Amino acid sequence: MNNVHEVMILDAVRLPRAVAKPEAGAYANYKAVELLKPLYKALEERGDFKASQVDDVLLGCNTQVGDQGANIAKISAMFAGWPDTVPGATINRFCCSGLDAINLGASKIAMGVNSLVVAGGVEHISRVPMFSDKGAWFSDPAVIKSSKFMHMGLSADLIAGMEGYDSETLNEYSLRSHQRAADASKSGRFGRSLVPIKGEQGEAIIASDEGIRPNASMEKLAQLPTAFGKFIDQVKPMVDAFYPGVVFEARHTPANSPALVDGASLVVMASRSFCEEQGLKPRARVISFAEASDEPVRMLTGHIRATEKVLERAGLTADEIDLWEVNESFVAPTLKYQKDFNIPDDKFNVNGGAIAMGHPLGATGGNLVSMLIDELEERGLTKGVVSICGGAGVGVATLIERVEPSE
Repeated sequence: MNNVHEVMILDAVRLPRAVAKPEAGAYANYKAVELLKPLYKALEERGDFKASQVDDVLLGCNTQVGDQGANIAKISAMFAGWPDTVPGATINRFCCSGLDAINLGASKIAMGVNSLVVAGGVEHISRVPMFSDKGAWFSDPAVIKSSKFMHMGLSADLIAGMEGYDSETLNEYSLRSHQRAADASKSGRFGRSLVPIKGEQGEAIIASDEGIRPNASMEKLAQLPTAFGKFIDQVKPMVDAFYPGVVFEARHTPANSPALVDGASLVVMASRSFCEEQGLKPRARVISFAEASDEPVRMLTGHIRATEKVLERAGLTADEIDLWEVNESFVAPTLKYQKDFNIPDDKFNVNGGAIAMGHPLGATGGNLVSMLIDELEERGLTKGVVSICGGAGVGVATLIERVEPSE
């Protein structure tokens, strides 16, 4: 990407992810704008910029109805007490929405349209469940047929069959995700980015990501039933038409699938010239980004196409990337991504991912950016990729580079 202006990342914050449960979840009594409010406050307190200097707020959100309707980006900024003069826009590219919002903000800065942008996302599944927007893609029979819709979990099972991943292989990856996330959480490696919601007495409602299972074992995972088997027969004729001869059977269990969680994340970006003028110290820079799509039956491989574009634009090969944060949108597509780019285990999702900590849809992009920057700093490494796949085949990827404090 030939930037007119270098795009610098000043900071990235996120909420601890809470298991989504209507009425009973840790965040169930909070509105979506209340999930975002402490993050807005934290960015302003941790940085040396003023909210009045922010040119735009861009948030990803997958299900934009109810509490999350009516342009939550703009309304949440106002709810947090930011000036009425700060604009806002809400973006939907399915699970990629938050990362796409960050990339859109980066492009506006790169072209000199904006100097300071806050981007990220939110998803409050306890109060606004997936599919509650009743979109035509999954509710209109004519659109379902023409767009070849099927549930993402079935696409994951299809990829498992295409790649030959058996249940043991899927469970081994799931166990690794939980073990790595448990170790990272216990050792405080998420501490810099986590901003909890606090109760009336100043106590954190939750202090860490709820979904992590430190006591998970292969024996326990093997006892879980498959999650999507009852839908196989409904879509098998369509799958057979696209992929004749591929073994298509239920393989993913709830443990091989990303947990549904509530969450929010924010990333603040600025041009290098603005940073220099204001004396701001960036943590990273955005080098390249891309969006792409694969065909919608296999669906969960669009991020592979997007990553290929990112690397080509940057003139890099996969082995030149130090760390990868790839959303664990079911195990099979995650393993395929790692295989296609030949990524060693010690560079790939080193602190676990959505299989352990959950996938808050629109908030995931900012979550992964924050985790990547923190870990690049922790290890003294330089380049990292964030990548997410989404519904109907879409995918988004972003390449960032850590900067030294003196830069």
